[in-house]
Amino acid sequence: MTTTEDLKCLILVLEDIEEIRDGLSKLLKVDGYRVELARTLEDAILKAICQPPDLILVCLAGSTTSIIQVAIQIRQGAELKKDIPIVFFDVEEVEEGAEVALEDNLYLTKPDNFNQLRALLRKLLISKSLTP
Repeated sequence: MTTTEDLKCLILVLEDIEEIRDGLSKLLKVDGYRVELARTLEDAILKAICQPPDLILVCLAGSTTSIIQVAIQIRQGAELKKDIPIVFFDVEEVEEGAEVALEDNLYLTKPDNFNQLRALLRKLLISKSLTP
């Protein structure tokens, strides 16, 4: 069985609040992920160019439309493939405990707890690794 620990997946976290960014980094590293942190859109694009991530976790506040635009800008700016999932975490417009799949591997989620987010990340990264 393939696990995220076997994959050593790289997650790029885009979050402008230092405490949340650092907390997510610690939690993701405990799960065996490699983590790259970005504070701004420009920083995320530069880091994604230097080392393309396996998944991008965006934790910025804002409207769903503006956050989707952030995803599009990261993808275009770093010339990332569309198969790299982008997960929007803690978006207020999504019901608590809900997960909504959008086009081009974009996901909105507001989990009740970190375990729900972990399960989504694991599912996306394992399914991505099994595709040719």
